[in-house]
Amino acid sequence: MRIESLRNVRAAALCGALLLGALAPGMAHADADVETRNKQAVSQAFDRWAAGGNSFFRDILTPDVLWTIKGSGPSAGVYRGVDAFVAEAVQPFAARLSEPVRPVSKQVWADGEHVIIQWDGTGMARDGQPYRNSYAWIFRMRDGKAYEVSAYLDLPAYDDVLQRIPDPA
Repeated sequence: MRIESLRNVRAAALCGALLLGALAPGMAHADADVETRNKQAVSQAFDRWAAGGNSFFRDILTPDVLWTIKGSGPSAGVYRGVDAFVAEAVQPFAARLSEPVRPVSKQVWADGEHVIIQWDGTGMARDGQPYRNSYAWIFRMRDGKAYEVSAYLDLPAYDDVLQRIPDPA
């Protein structure tokens, strides 16, 4: 290789390294901004729910969400779309409660496009028995809404309400 060509290759490599070095901090800053916005969107939706709101799932989920309840048992499974999830998992459970589940504590973390929320919730079943559960939900976010969710909870406590209390419908 001629010396002139070698100098051009070195100059191009140096320019590339300088450009990458100049862009990388901005990329990290952009990721931090997305994490902050996603964490804030989830936290605010939970705060509205805890204060008595009833539109949490429609507020924070995309219409085509893929919601997976992890574990084994009758309620574990995959729900495709917010309408299916609400109709098949949320409403049958909520119908068996005299007081809806409300978050009473939460911890929220964000990492890239993921928001992780660990929360405790309480409610009251129609038979007067309290319902308490602990949850960990992992949201994969896009444009401030979750489009994939992995949900972890004490499924026997959840399933107990579904089996113990008759469906009022």
